[in-house]
Amino acid sequence: MESNYAIYILLSHTGTLPSKFIKMYTREPYSHVSIALDPNLDELYSFGRLNPYNPIVGGFIKEDILYGTFGRFPKTKCALYRLPISKFQHKRLKEELNKFVADRNKYGYNFIGLFTMTLGIPMERKYKFFCSQFVATLLNRSGITLLHKSDSLATPMDFRTCQGLSLIYEGGLREYAYCNQNPIDRPANSLSPI
Repeated sequence: MESNYAIYILLSHTGTLPSKFIKMYTREPYSHVSIALDPNLDELYSFGRLNPYNPIVGGFIKEDILYGTFGRFPKTKCALYRLPISKFQHKRLKEELNKFVADRNKYGYNFIGLFTMTLGIPMERKYKFFCSQFVATLLNRSGITLLHKSDSLATPMDFRTCQGLSLIYEGGLREYAYCNQNPIDRPANSLSPI
């Protein structure tokens, strides 16, 4: 394994009403999963709210740890994990991610799949994902097998307890952002290909 290639899995809990329900149901510390290509989390993707003020309309999003939904909830708690991958896996992951970016308007949030996941019933829908399902699917399509279950049954807990991931930070997301970045130098929030 070429150690100079890595991706990052961010688990978070914002404290929004939906995240509180998820946390109450799962009894887990985190309710959301994102994937990043860099430790500064400048290239951070998931499925979630398209508008920080509307929890009903969701889809494929590029997240920003200081703005958007995370910006609305400055007390967001997180755990950041590092996964070393090969050069080939890194290339494939970027290609797969670019497919999501190119077709971003086709995607929606898999609310039905989120419900059936709680019942242990896999529900895959072509252009619909929830956050942990998206991350699991993206990894599998890139040749990176972490979870040995259906992508549509993946949960934040599965990533938190995954032996292949190394915890590199746990605490406040805002604190991580200010320790690792200069907000003035942040790139514009856009969904351009990587």
